[in-house]
Amino acid sequence: MARKKIREYDSKRLLKEHFKRLAGYELPIKSAQVTESTDFNELTEKEPWLSSEKLVVKPDMLFGKRGKSGLVALNLDLAQVATFVKERLGKEVEMGGCKGPITTFIVEPFIPHNEEFYLNIVSDRLGCSISFSECGGIEIEENWDKVKTIFVPTGVSLTPEVIAPLVATLPLEIKAVIEEFIKVVFTLFQDIDFTFLEMNPFTLVEGKPYPLDMRGELDDTAAFKNFKKWGSIEFPMPFGRVMSPTESFIHGLDEKTSASLKFTVLNPKGRIWTMVAGGGASVIYADTVGDLGYASELGNYAEYSGAPNEEEVLQYARVVIDCATSDPDGHKRALVIGGGIANFTDVAATFNGIIRALKEKESKLKAARMSIYVRRGGPNYQKGLAKMRALGDEIGIPIEVYGPEETMTGICKQAIECITAAA
Repeated sequence: MARKKIREYDSKRLLKEHFKRLAGYELPIKSAQVTESTDFNELTEKEPWLSSEKLVVKPDMLFGKRGKSGLVALNLDLAQVATFVKERLGKEVEMGGCKGPITTFIVEPFIPHNEEFYLNIVSDRLGCSISFSECGGIEIEENWDKVKTIFVPTGVSLTPEVIAPLVATLPLEIKAVIEEFIKVVFTLFQDIDFTFLEMNPFTLVEGKPYPLDMRGELDDTAAFKNFKKWGSIEFPMPFGRVMSPTESFIHGLDEKTSASLKFTVLNPKGRIWTMVAGGGASVIYADTVGDLGYASELGNYAEYSGAPNEEEVLQYARVVIDCATSDPDGHKRALVIGGGIANFTDVAATFNGIIRALKEKESKLKAARMSIYVRRGGPNYQKGLAKMRALGDEIGIPIEVYGPEETMTGICKQAIECITAAA
């Protein structure tokens, strides 16, 4: 399961679309998304309520505490919303220690209300936790002792008996409505593979629940069975994180393959670079470099897995090598081509793509004074390692090659010793 955050606009869109299907009635949710490319005249034609109702506008950028940060405007008309957006669109703000530009806003009707409730659902390996409070809103953390939580094991239905502890203290006139709302939202949560859902707060509008603020995360590995239910869904980067052109290229490759191809530049001038097979192994390699005191020299995080084909590995390796060899400064560098012990990935086959890339980039590798350290195990690993050893002699670049007899941490230590050796 991979939890991916989605925008508030998409969380509310999915809630509205599927609530009616599951409950038989529609929630009165209205929302519109505004970006740099938005034409307000076209948006008003699509969403006529924008010109006739008082509005709320706020950034939709995967960060919280927007109200406490002065980034929420209430009770505006459309012209005032346009001014608010224009003054802030593209402007850099700092939230939670991260800086980044605001690129996306959500606009909704202004809902005067007296009651604020809190609802949170989180999935884990054995089931789901559901939390509810009658004291929702921006002070929820100060009132955390009033939040009630139940755990629903996988396969167990959310019966009135199970849900009773959450709603026991609600007034009778709203108890049935909120109990039914929680039950339907929980069904929806499971039906379309949410992994996290939070409404803080939601209120009641003419007797129907209305989420004023909402956060959601989806299991993106379930996209194959939910593409119709999700519609055009976006998984934005975390706030403050902007992809470089090379990272965007790998992200595009990743989206087009059944394999996994991940690449993040940490330090463009770093002297230790990695190209590691396996999600777990890639974390071990990166953490080991940091634990040994050289996190500042780690150029990237990289992971390929799921048996990518030779062409995919070739394109992936080209990008890693280009970044690792850019701007030669005369200092030694190290490229770690590693992994654990594969279960089903043909090591020799994936190495073919890497070897082709290394041959293509021979001159850049030499100019960057690159040494290469290889550690791999799994199907056909002996054949793959033999090809790597032969490559070192062919292109005249130092390549140290090891099988599973060498540890993953040991190969990282060798790479560090390489860059710290006297020039």
